[in-house]
Amino acid sequence: MQELDMDARYIPSGNIVAREIEGELIIVPLVSGIGDIDDELFSVNETGKVIWDRLDGKTSLTQVVQLLADQYSVSRQEMEQDVRGFVGELLKRKMITDARASPASS
Repeated sequence: MQELDMDARYIPSGNIVAREIEGELIIVPLVSGIGDIDDELFSVNETGKVIWDRLDGKTSLTQVVQLLADQYSVSRQEMEQDVRGFVGELLKRKMITDARASPASS
């Protein structure tokens, strides 16, 4: 997997729909080739949901890590590991995109 740019700002892909259902975040691909064939719906745990909510195209991953480390009183290293893992998975599944590459982000 490629190195994750912690200065990057990400936004949800236009090819997915995310909905909160009974407190759980579900991400649904709208086109084929997104997500896994065996796992079309992507369910997100509480930590993932908190990270997802901060992928607004304005906040860098470094800022997300700091905000969440402060909010949850965990070490920055532990939070960075969680953010890297979750964002890496979202990128692999093409569920988010770099806001710098998106014309709608300006």
